[in-house]
Amino acid sequence: MHGITHQRARDRLRCMDSGPPALAYWVAAIRETFEETGVLLSRRVPGDCILPSEQSEDGVRGEAEALARSKLLAGEIDFAEVLETLDVTLDAGALEYNGHWLTPECEPRRYETRFFAAEVGADAEVTPHRREMVDALWLTPSKALAGNQSGTLPLVFPTLFTLEELEPFTTPREALAFLRGRPVPRRLPILERVEGGVRFNVSD
Repeated sequence: MHGITHQRARDRLRCMDSGPPALAYWVAAIRETFEETGVLLSRRVPGDCILPSEQSEDGVRGEAEALARSKLLAGEIDFAEVLETLDVTLDAGALEYNGHWLTPECEPRRYETRFFAAEVGADAEVTPHRREMVDALWLTPSKALAGNQSGTLPLVFPTLFTLEELEPFTTPREALAFLRGRPVPRRLPILERVEGGVRFNVSD
């Protein structure tokens, strides 16, 4: 894995020794992105970062990634075998940690999850995994928030909160620079009944 050490990952997540290894969160984020979108954040072994634009220009590599993804989704190979087959290593340095959320206490099933952000090439092509994603859109935070406000783009509260944090930045690079090294609190949405419905507050 390139771009982060075990100790750095532990420090960023403020992980306790009793929990999962800190680096597992970076691996899971990159794997989920690859499974659900077809975009693999990786580096050649050895070599420079493989951006989606490079993948699209290299038809052979693009076909190899598509085949490896298909086998991964079918359970025929594991993620380590995908990386070995493609001769790449994970580019964990491409990710910035930016969220730690719990589901509200009123939910029958409770989850605790981490969120990451990354920049990809402007011509990156996303191929949604239909069992996981209905569609894929490239939107600025402002457009996504406007769509939610108009009722055309439903979004859950943690996503809304994150988009509002990212809205002031004009480029992904600016946003990632803002996130880099910033403390990430553990947040719990709290529902408050108000006239006409409910309102979310956040407890850190």
